[in-house]
Amino acid sequence: MTQPLLPQSQLTPLLDTPQNPVARALAARYAPILRFDAREPFLPLAAGYTIFRETAESPSFRQGRKIDLTPSDGPRAEFAIEYAIWWDWDIGHLYELEHVWVYVGADGCVVRAEASWHGDHHDMRHEGHLALDGDHFVVYSEPGKHAFAPTPNWFKKRRAEFKRSETSELAGVGGVLLAKYIQKHVRPTPLKARLVHTYLAQHAFAPSWDFSLTFPITEEMLVPWEALRDWMPGRVNAILDHLAQEIQPSEYRFLRIGHRGARAHAPDNTLLGICTAATLGADMVEIDVQRTADGHVVLAHDAHLVDGNGRAWPICRSTLEELHAIDLGQDERIPTFAEALKVCIEENIGAYIEIKDGAVIADVIKTLRDEKVGGHCILASFRPDWLATAKDTEPRLMTSILFNAPSVDAVKLAQSVKATFVHPCWERFPNPSALLTPEWIARVREANLGIICWHEERPEEIAALRQLGVDAICSDAPELLLPE
Repeated sequence: MTQPLLPQSQLTPLLDTPQNPVARALAARYAPILRFDAREPFLPLAAGYTIFRETAESPSFRQGRKIDLTPSDGPRAEFAIEYAIWWDWDIGHLYELEHVWVYVGADGCVVRAEASWHGDHHDMRHEGHLALDGDHFVVYSEPGKHAFAPTPNWFKKRRAEFKRSETSELAGVGGVLLAKYIQKHVRPTPLKARLVHTYLAQHAFAPSWDFSLTFPITEEMLVPWEALRDWMPGRVNAILDHLAQEIQPSEYRFLRIGHRGARAHAPDNTLLGICTAATLGADMVEIDVQRTADGHVVLAHDAHLVDGNGRAWPICRSTLEELHAIDLGQDERIPTFAEALKVCIEENIGAYIEIKDGAVIADVIKTLRDEKVGGHCILASFRPDWLATAKDTEPRLMTSILFNAPSVDAVKLAQSVKATFVHPCWERFPNPSALLTPEWIARVREANLGIICWHEERPEEIAALRQLGVDAICSDAPELLLPE
């Protein structure tokens, strides 16, 4: 079990919040008992409660969540208590708030219970019954992720949907979760994401599936929801400030990006390349996108494909059917962007998308929205105007500006198009890491920009970039980017 990152004194003002002792005692009487995996690194620190005497919307869950005391398909409740339970950490990100709702009948007995599950909520009866210990509802918490279920079997079923473990390989990939209660108070930056990713990667674990760790929500942990709500932004900022002081650049868990998939092992920009990169430990794959003559967005780096007879087929003047007939090697065919993105989702890997044709921008962004994966992707280009168009279309999208010349003012270039990252393409130089001087890096960081480098296969250069604390490194052989 991991101790809180910040001292108890930072939590004391919250827990000492003045409150109605009768209301607090009532919330304590029905507070849930949580069952955790024996290896769970993060336990709750506080819970904000709200007591409902009539049907009303939840103040802390998603907008429109109604706490219904008189449902048509369940027993009537005299009152209900909502528990918004706070952890500093989900194994995937900083900020964690899960919910339990307990409904109490006129006789003082618990008649219903509900709990949160990955942004949704559900009834907590299992085989028609609630698990109760006196007046306390007993609920299981998913290892690392903390979603609630009446039986651990739910967690194992969900875990089977992921090719890589959320509690180990994917630990920290979410960075700072900008939930609605903190997003106006916590400014996201690439460096903050690196700090969170680094910390959580250090706490990766394999669940034991032994839920013997019992954790009651005690009266001392209970505060009115409004007090918890107002406290959370300061807590998140304090954690980020602490991480910035404690974690050195050489320790950063940088993003490992497979260049054109895994170019050293599979044909460029293919589904096989994406799968291979995931197998080799990449966090993301770099892919290039263009438009065909018949309007399809496809993966291709060069302006044309060459068939087995040596004939060149220009991407923009060829149909998808014509291009798909060409064997790219290992029986791989040109994939559409939508097909590639689905494979990225299946492989739990992000996409670093380089725009080779400005005509694809609207379709690429629409596909990211449809698949709801924009937060796991970065749009990149050498063309500032294309990046500006992308940012105007989708302001929340992370973008990266590519440039070749060391003399370019990277900060001014990035700021002109509101880019998230700068991407110096200096791999042609003997020692590109030497061009990333302390002064250059400091200026980029002061502008709250991230740093991506590619593509690098020289172990000595990868080691040097690792020491500098860049945000990401691309490589044809992503296995070279694994920890030393």
